[in-house]
Amino acid sequence: MKDFYRATVTMKTKRIQYTMFNTPIVKHILSALACILRTLLGWKKAGTLPDAPKYLAILAFHTSNWDVFYGVLIAFGFNVDIYFMAKNQLFRFPFAPLVRFLGGIPIDRSVSSNTVQATIDIYNKHEKFAIALAPEGTRKKVNRWKTGFYHIAVGANIPIVLAFLDYKSKSGGVGAVVYPTGNIKADFQIIRDFYKNVHARYPQLASLPQEE
Repeated sequence: MKDFYRATVTMKTKRIQYTMFNTPIVKHILSALACILRTLLGWKKAGTLPDAPKYLAILAFHTSNWDVFYGVLIAFGFNVDIYFMAKNQLFRFPFAPLVRFLGGIPIDRSVSSNTVQATIDIYNKHEKFAIALAPEGTRKKVNRWKTGFYHIAVGANIPIVLAFLDYKSKSGGVGAVVYPTGNIKADFQIIRDFYKNVHARYPQLASLPQEE
């Protein structure tokens, strides 16, 4: 958790860190490149982000490393300034600067309850902030999704953006927006109903969400 809390120390500034999504000039160059690649690869973006300064986006299904690549191409199409949470093992030399530039914020999965509260604190101290994460927590087949994202959204009083990558239609973006009620069973049913129609790169590894 040390690296995660170090990231929160800089919250007095307008952003936690400079990334490819908010670095002047660089973001415009990468956005143009992403647009070209989306066109060449035949992918298109779909949906609209909520008119909210703060939100949490979940991206499913995560069954391949290619999800990150296509997810970034789609994200640039929405002109977002967004961060993602990743296991702290990725933030070791020499990869740490690159992962941070991509928008990574390190988390320690062994203390998930502290991670949830620390993330809520970040949202509460920012007027504008968004993160994206893979709710499965792994590319492998799982029986249950991690529910930390839901508790973060409830605690920070923010909407959950249901982001997706559909490899069958070659489209990605925002499919729906869920405003959590605190009734995890009912809200997860809404999430299940949406993602059951999304085609993962490897469908045999995709898992629909179940509440703990």
